[in-house]
Amino acid sequence: MDGERVLGLLCQLVEPIGRSLPSSIEVVLHDLSLLPNSIVAIHGDVTGRSVGDPATDVLLDLIAREDRGPAIGYVSTLPDGRSIRSTTMLVRDVSGQQVAALCLNADLAVWTSVQGIVDAMLGSAQQQVERPRQSAAVTEWRELDASRTEVFAKSVDELADHLIRAALARRGVPVELMHKRHKLEVVRDLRGRGLFHIKDAVDMVATALDVTRYTVYNYLNELKDDEAGSGPGAESENR
Repeated sequence: MDGERVLGLLCQLVEPIGRSLPSSIEVVLHDLSLLPNSIVAIHGDVTGRSVGDPATDVLLDLIAREDRGPAIGYVSTLPDGRSIRSTTMLVRDVSGQQVAALCLNADLAVWTSVQGIVDAMLGSAQQQVERPRQSAAVTEWRELDASRTEVFAKSVDELADHLIRAALARRGVPVELMHKRHKLEVVRDLRGRGLFHIKDAVDMVATALDVTRYTVYNYLNELKDDEAGSGPGAESENR
């Protein structure tokens, strides 16, 4: 099906799927053509979001890394301290274009309580029960993102600010002491995490790096040229 029909079908499924699952599970549908404010349907209230709210950092990451499979069963912590287990799946149209994302977010509080009761009843016998093996997709996601927690931002600015601050922190160099190579790496990092799918991301990054927006565009072009094997790289030490 084409993208419009895919989205139409998924929109019809969000509520029935949500009603078929425990109330502790939230179902969210994103229209990727509307990024970053991409939520078009939601059932449940695990993360406190609504239609028109932005994508998460994990979804932007998946969109940017098209070769990565779905993110299945990863655990995140909400600002109020609750732990949730999430699955994020990209959906493509007949041409292979990414058009939608279907996400499930399960509040683990109720299941933790149930597990406590089970453990108390079964005691050591529970330890002898073999746990099911994880799929390769789950294992791969957790190995690559073992220290990651998903950010359920309520605004685009909040999401962008989180991504930029995290990228700057990973460099370990104050912006005022950064050379070109540091700033280029920040842009490379943010591009790889899908930040530039957000409108005005170039301006936000330029402000954070204390450069002009045209400099950020130059960095992006330089990275593209490097990947094509024709660019000069980040040899310059100019700030």
